[in-house]
Amino acid sequence: MARKTSTDKPSIQTNVVVSGNRPTGDLHLGHLNGALKNWLQLQRKYGCFFFVADWHALTTEYADPSGIHESTKSMVLDWLAVGLDPDTSVIFRQSDVPEHAELHLLFSMIVPVPWLERVPTYKEQQEQLEGRDLSTYGFLGYPLLQAADILVYKGDRVPVGEDQLPHVELTREVARRFNRLYGEVFPEPRGEVVRIAKIPGTDGRKMSKSYGNTVSLGDDPDTVYSKLSKMVTDPRRARRTDPGDPADCPTFKLHEVYCTDAEKAEVTEGCKSASIGCLDCKKIMIKHVVEELEPIRSARLDLEKRKGVVTEVLEAGRDKARKVAASTLSDVRSAVGI
Repeated sequence: MARKTSTDKPSIQTNVVVSGNRPTGDLHLGHLNGALKNWLQLQRKYGCFFFVADWHALTTEYADPSGIHESTKSMVLDWLAVGLDPDTSVIFRQSDVPEHAELHLLFSMIVPVPWLERVPTYKEQQEQLEGRDLSTYGFLGYPLLQAADILVYKGDRVPVGEDQLPHVELTREVARRFNRLYGEVFPEPRGEVVRIAKIPGTDGRKMSKSYGNTVSLGDDPDTVYSKLSKMVTDPRRARRTDPGDPADCPTFKLHEVYCTDAEKAEVTEGCKSASIGCLDCKKIMIKHVVEELEPIRSARLDLEKRKGVVTEVLEAGRDKARKVAASTLSDVRSAVGI
């Protein structure tokens, strides 16, 4: 078995960030506050690889992949409108870089199946997506593909929500096992827990396209107002004169993200004393949401006028990503001896 020696050890750069999103529909406030604002900060400090995870979309959408292409285009436009810079970060489509798949295949030779079965989200998503046939290897193995996504760029920083930490830990285990078998090739990436603002949807549940409760980044002010003005509130406020408690109000969670301390104090007092109605309370928050989304919507409209901009960005990103990924696979093949 070929092994690297200490004199020909592959170089491992530090401060390489890797993250991606599945193209499964329009981006919304949950994506903006859960990932994109953090990505904007990261791209100012580190080398970043941000990818459209279209293969990952197939793990649950394999029966009808017809929407993936348009969702890819829409998502990249949103990324650019928010401020991701293709001159600073590498923005690409996962399926354009076949090295992801090759590394995934090689990892599948050495990773025990129980490692995949114990990932918490495996059973959780099966329960949440009841009614779909998820008894596929692709669904079981998607955390291993995620490991390949990260390690093919020798990523050492992975921004995640707390629920995704087990995926990063699996990636670390995969890197350790590979290095132990074949010599040191990969870093052990660390998951950097992002303080994610939990954004409720208009029905009070987690904001998700599948629930039909989202405020999309491309919504115009009238649409934003229409959606958020109907958002559920504290059920105790059935009438205007009924007092409530912001702690039990889904709408107030958006106030916590978007409003000033003075505004939050004002609506808290008004809610508890019933001196302010729910719609008046919502208007204070809606104003801030509109102010944040309008520049994004305007930038997106301008980008849509530039024919081929998404193709240009993804092709340039593909070339940059493949150069790095090919170098990694050269190290991997040499280490494995194939």
